[in-house]
Amino acid sequence: MNYLWIAAVSLCLGSAVLASAPASARTEIQNKGSDTLVNVAQAWAEAYQSVDSTVAVAVSGGGSGTGIAALINGTVDIANASRQIKTKEKDMAQKAGVQPVEMIVGYDALAVFLHGDNPGEKLTIEQLREVYGRGGKYTKWTDLGLTVPGCKNQQIIVVSRQNNSGTYAYFKKAVLGKKGKYRQGTLDMHGSKDVVDLVEKTPCAIGYSGLAYATDHIKLACIAGSADATCVVPSSATAADKTYPIARPLFMYTNGEPKAHIKTYLDWVMSDAGQCIIAKKGYAPIRGISCN
Repeated sequence: MNYLWIAAVSLCLGSAVLASAPASARTEIQNKGSDTLVNVAQAWAEAYQSVDSTVAVAVSGGGSGTGIAALINGTVDIANASRQIKTKEKDMAQKAGVQPVEMIVGYDALAVFLHGDNPGEKLTIEQLREVYGRGGKYTKWTDLGLTVPGCKNQQIIVVSRQNNSGTYAYFKKAVLGKKGKYRQGTLDMHGSKDVVDLVEKTPCAIGYSGLAYATDHIKLACIAGSADATCVVPSSATAADKTYPIARPLFMYTNGEPKAHIKTYLDWVMSDAGQCIIAKKGYAPIRGISCN
C-alpha cells in the first residue's frame, strides 16, 4: 500500500511539473495603450500563438497617454498610440533614460458618428469645429439646417473622449486646430465603443472614434475639408490614400530599437500576415497586401 501511495504522489507531482513547465518557459511581452488599437492588438496577440507559442503578448487598453506613460516608467515593452508622442513625453522619457522608437503599424479614418435617424449626410471640418469647439456657434441641429426626429429641443449632445485618449488629441489637432479647445459640457467617454453605443441610442448626439468601431446601427458622416470640397466617406481605402480629411497613422513605440522576441513579434506585425489582420479589423494596412 505504501508503494502504491508513493507512486500515486509521484505521478501527481510529475503531472504538476509538466503542466507548469510550458507556462514557466513562456516569454511575455507587455503591450498597452490606445483604445483604438486594443482590438487589433488583441487579435495580433491571439494569432501570434500559432506562430510562436513560447511568447505570450499581454494586451491592455487605457488610452494612448496611458500606454506611453507606461513605456516611460518601464512597465511595458510596447506602447500603442493613435497619435504621435508629444514633446513633453519625449522630454520625460529622456529624463527617465528611455528612448522611444516609433513604428507606424497601420492607418485609421477617424469617423464622425450620427444617430441613424439623423437626416444629415455631410459635415465640413469648419462645421465640426463650430460644434465641438469652445465658443462654437452651432449648439442645435437646426443651426445646421437639420431637424432630427426624436431630438428634444434639437439640442446637440456633443460626445467626445477622455483627455488621455490619442483619439481625443488627434481630433483636437485636426478639427479644432493647434490652439483650439473643446467646448464645455461635452460627454467624455472612456472608450470608443462607449461613444458608438451612446450615439446609437441618442437621437441628438454626435460623436467620433476609430472607424473599426462603427456598426450597422449608426450613420457615418461624409466629411469635407471645406465648404466647396467634395465630401469623403471614411473607409480603410480613404484612410490609406489620405483623401479622408481626418485620417491618421497608428503607432507602436518601444524603448530603443526592438530586439530579440520583441523585434521578432513586431516584424510579424508588419508582415503580410500581421497586416492582413489589421485590414480585417477595419483599418488600412501600411502597404498594398493580398489577403485570403
